[in-house]
Amino acid sequence: MSLDLAQAFFEEAAELLADFETSLLHLEESPGDPEILNRIFRCAHTLKGNGAMLGFDEVAHFTHALEDLLDRLRKGEMAVTPVVVDTLLESLDAVKQLIAAAKGNDEQDAEQCGKILQVIRALIRGEMPADAVARPSTTAGSPRPSATVAGRQILYEIQFTPPRDAFQRGLDPIHLLQDLSGLGEFVQVTAETSDIPDLDSMDPECCYLAWKIWLLSRGRENDIKACFDFLAESGAISIDAHEMDENGMDETEGRARTSHEPSTVGNSAWGIERELSIANPAESRTAESEVRSSKRETLESSSIRVSTEKIDKLVNLVGEIVIVQSMINEVVRDFSPDKLDRLQEAVTDMERNTRELQERVMAVRMLPIGNVFGRFPRLVRDLATAFGKKVTLQITGEETELDKGVIERIGDPLTHLIRNAVDHGIDSPEERRQAGKPESGVIRLHAFHRGGNVIIDVIDDGRGLNGEKIGEKALALGLIRPDENLTEEQIHSLIFRPGFSTAAVVSDVSGRGVGMDVVKRNVEALNGTVAISSERGKGTRFRIKLPLTLAILDGLSLRVGEEIYIIPLIAIVESIRPRPDSLRTVFGRGEVIGVRGEYLSLLRLHRVFNAVGQVSGHDRGLVVIVENEGEKIGVLVDELLGQQQVVIKSLESNFKKMDGIAGATVLGDGRVALILDVPGLVGLARQNLAAA
Repeated sequence: MSLDLAQAFFEEAAELLADFETSLLHLEESPGDPEILNRIFRCAHTLKGNGAMLGFDEVAHFTHALEDLLDRLRKGEMAVTPVVVDTLLESLDAVKQLIAAAKGNDEQDAEQCGKILQVIRALIRGEMPADAVARPSTTAGSPRPSATVAGRQILYEIQFTPPRDAFQRGLDPIHLLQDLSGLGEFVQVTAETSDIPDLDSMDPECCYLAWKIWLLSRGRENDIKACFDFLAESGAISIDAHEMDENGMDETEGRARTSHEPSTVGNSAWGIERELSIANPAESRTAESEVRSSKRETLESSSIRVSTEKIDKLVNLVGEIVIVQSMINEVVRDFSPDKLDRLQEAVTDMERNTRELQERVMAVRMLPIGNVFGRFPRLVRDLATAFGKKVTLQITGEETELDKGVIERIGDPLTHLIRNAVDHGIDSPEERRQAGKPESGVIRLHAFHRGGNVIIDVIDDGRGLNGEKIGEKALALGLIRPDENLTEEQIHSLIFRPGFSTAAVVSDVSGRGVGMDVVKRNVEALNGTVAISSERGKGTRFRIKLPLTLAILDGLSLRVGEEIYIIPLIAIVESIRPRPDSLRTVFGRGEVIGVRGEYLSLLRLHRVFNAVGQVSGHDRGLVVIVENEGEKIGVLVDELLGQQQVVIKSLESNFKKMDGIAGATVLGDGRVALILDVPGLVGLARQNLAAA
């Protein structure tokens, strides 16, 4: 199979599963909504068809059973209950795991999938009440649904000859046994081997076997036939039903057939006894899985879907650039002083078109942040259930666009913040009642553009941060000194320190002192910032500020000696010319500068990076005030050269990692300028003061 086709399948599957999950959560709020049910059914149907067509038959067979359940729901034959919704959510997780296994990113959990299939089949047959209070169990050791729970049993005599090219079409008849096992009990399964040629004539890609199956079930004949949908057109299938009485007697023929005394059927070559684990055929497919994994590379999401409108604009723009290039070539070939104005005009046009081309190309990489936000309703639902809380998630601004590279890396930090909000932020229903709040807490996830950046707010209306408790914990951990006078914002920022946690109880979600420092590191790796504002008893807001793209940076270029540096605009507060009396030395080592009654640590870049050339003193230089996590420092430089956009190049991949340096760029005159890492500079300033 073409890797391009496989990649296309995985990308579409991700979209379908996201749509499935979103629609399912809406269904939980509006049970029985036919439009939502049809939408979910179409997702499962498309996954089944695409999986079968491309040979991902594990996905196809599982979604086929899921489709049967959804079909009964949309026809009104079953009610949408909490048990049904939970089963569908577990099925969704199973499909995700099957697709991850198909990509080679995970091991297939055949046992878990088999248990969920049993629950699905039991719901379809009515053996598990759809309005049961208990959640469907998928734990180890769960009994498989019995075909003898209630009512008359039917002994199905199934004869099936698959097409000779079944394997070549990506279809494995063995998987039919897995589907059938969920419908009842196998009495006997025999394989007909008379068509198997001798070894010299055998084609390993051909299927030579036929099967005769005796299945004891309460299921309908249509349920049995549904298991053969994929092969019905090309394979020979016959199904005879024999209704059994209470004593296991075949009422149609008067023959006694019990599950413990099966009759001998056909010219058997070998029998597969009922004690064999047909419901879990993982071992029989091990060799097949190894062959597939050797042929299929791990495929990551390295492509994006682009609208034809964006492509058309790019094509038109490239055409304009070609025209301008021809004009320049014409002028240069026969250049004379009187053509200088024409040359300048052509160069201006080229500059404008190039800038527009840059914008259009960057727009192609832009994706709505809703691609990330879509995973959180399910997360909040599951966490709220686990903690016994009532939580509503409100999402706005999901259409806000970000670069694909940022989208792919912002998911984990946001997940940490959402989990933290549910666990620590939102108070329990009892606490909320006592505080005069509604029992249901609210988490708001909001994204919007501001000044060339994207702002993401995670806001909860919970208990807020306890600044006093945070300070006590930080003091106990040695993160602050007893005589330090911190602002409320600085105290709140302490939760981003590695290993910091005020949780009294360690849970699976939080309380281990990991997570918030990961949020900080990941956001800073995206050249972004994260800030906290909180009011005790009213809630907390985490604000993430991100650049639109990782490829291009808006920065301020400055000179220190003979060197040029770039500071990201996102981190700059202001620039000032300091007064001689505004500088102070702390114990003869660290320096601070007074700015409107506030003293800030001061870094002299020429000392940090050993810059060469003339360096201005503080009386003639400029101080650029930068901020990280609410902490400000001053950076002394010789001259500000102006604002410009620069293309970021990795220094670590080409040279080595340097403290205080985030990357490098090439200037218009060919010189290399270093891009400053503001969080790193703030850390250096903090170390200088601590050493002093």
